[in-house]
Amino acid sequence: MNTTVETNSLELVGVTSGYGTTTILRNIDLTVPAGSVTALLGSNGAGKSTLLKTVSGLVHSTQGTIRLGGEEITNLPTNRRAQKGLCHIPEGRAIFRHLTVRENLLLQAGPGHEDELLARCTEAFPILGQRLNQRAGSMSGGQQQMLAMCRAYAHNPKLILVDEASLGLAPILVDEIFHFLRQVADEGAALLIVDQFITRALALASKVYVMNRGEIVFTGKPSDLENDDVFRRYLGGD
Repeated sequence: MNTTVETNSLELVGVTSGYGTTTILRNIDLTVPAGSVTALLGSNGAGKSTLLKTVSGLVHSTQGTIRLGGEEITNLPTNRRAQKGLCHIPEGRAIFRHLTVRENLLLQAGPGHEDELLARCTEAFPILGQRLNQRAGSMSGGQQQMLAMCRAYAHNPKLILVDEASLGLAPILVDEIFHFLRQVADEGAALLIVDQFITRALALASKVYVMNRGEIVFTGKPSDLENDDVFRRYLGGD
């Protein structure tokens, strides 16, 4: 298990962003400590996915500062952020459906690390080892998600953004995905996760943020949230 580290893998200060002339995020302050799991929760439309896209550079911020490992990346393009250790696993299983499982994995691997990535991914998800020559788009949704999750092993990222990894999966596959995320965190990466399974996300995380209408309305430990009416107000608790 990792010991607590005081540095932050991610820091957002006063970040505002959106699409065109429409502002979605307003004055976001958020940190993800190195070697930890942070959960980002909120109802549909709260701005969670936009926040992850803003961090990865898919959505440009119009105000504020974004730092990765203490280095400002606010104006860097997406590929440069990835080179500096940011990994974004978006909602929707972003894989190349027409390529084989092997070809998908090799595209993610850094030069000279192809065999290592294949070994790590097939150890984490043995079913992928049995599907290496199968076209990715012909696999089940759960198997496609496993393939997408292997991006977390490419380039040894400092920070992994995970958007709805369990969406549409059977409970037994959700267990496998969350076990994988725990393993990745234990190996040293910092994770910022958005997931519909709130209780599972809280069980995995040491820190939690709750969003509503593009703003942060709660910051604290998961145990703090359980005793706060913000759970009822923004997350649908009774």
